[in-house]
Amino acid sequence: MNPPTTPRILTTTVGSYPVPDWLAALPSEQALLDATRVVFSLQRQAGIDLPTDGELYRFDVNHPDTNGMIEYFVHKFGGVRREVGRSDTAAFRAKTEMRWRNKPAAVVTGPITEGVLNLPEDCARAASAAGGPFKFTVTSPYMLARTLLDEHYHDFAKLTLAIADALAAQMSELSCACVQVDEANVPGNPADGPLAAEAINRVLDAVRVEKAVHFCFGNYGGQTIQKGDWTPLISFLNRLHADHLVLELAHRPPSDLDALKGVNDRIGIGLGVVDIKANHVETPEEIARAIERAEKVLGPDRVRYVHPDCGFWMLKRSVADRKIAALVEGRDLYLERK
Repeated sequence: MNPPTTPRILTTTVGSYPVPDWLAALPSEQALLDATRVVFSLQRQAGIDLPTDGELYRFDVNHPDTNGMIEYFVHKFGGVRREVGRSDTAAFRAKTEMRWRNKPAAVVTGPITEGVLNLPEDCARAASAAGGPFKFTVTSPYMLARTLLDEHYHDFAKLTLAIADALAAQMSELSCACVQVDEANVPGNPADGPLAAEAINRVLDAVRVEKAVHFCFGNYGGQTIQKGDWTPLISFLNRLHADHLVLELAHRPPSDLDALKGVNDRIGIGLGVVDIKANHVETPEEIARAIERAEKVLGPDRVRYVHPDCGFWMLKRSVADRKIAALVEGRDLYLERK
């Protein structure tokens, strides 16, 4: 019997998975581990090549709009105060670039340190339930910095790079096949590309496995919050020390593909072909056609991964599960035709 071959285009998920009702109702360390096993098993049974742990360890009922991708990190850093008062809120609301948030995630009162953040432990928990290679996700330092009220550095670049260094200190100990940095703010602020790239690269340079960066135009409670397109972001993307990108494209205009022709060939393209902002479950045929369109524009062998646009946290499990299955079936259908 010949050993199975690795598909030319791999399937992956972006990160989050809908929190099982039973985990939300009765959370415990054991329930979290069991839920993580379920998430991995669902993806592997569907045929996902590089699954994620569902980010269930971040779940916080008080932050349903971002599923813990901000507060989980900043509330564990040293040098921050998580209690936010009236004056803090007023000062933060004066920052017009963050008007989609009602208040800061935390207040920076001293030098940013790792504090009690322990990503290696979170990753090790996932590894114990993964049943094979998997991807672990970390929120971008630029995105985290944007959500904070800074009363210490009084310099956004210094704050951003301090967060980057705190995250980078833990990257070499992550026991996974791939580390993905998530960024949903810089697509709407391309002028900050050089700073964001420097910060993200500090994190990526400390990673000892495959490196990915996920970009979208926002998924705040299921809503797009950033305006713009990929064209002004190409030079920023090419600065990144990433092996591949994980890009929102299913929810975007087809013209975005033309801009992505400018991404350096050393960086693999991850193609979003599943819209997570809609309950419609794509058919395998729709996904196969989306891959075909992308390869016609980007050229052969440029698409390395196909995946959903973002995480699945806001969808019902029944919808997310069917979208995962359709993703694999659509990829297989496309490759069978080639």
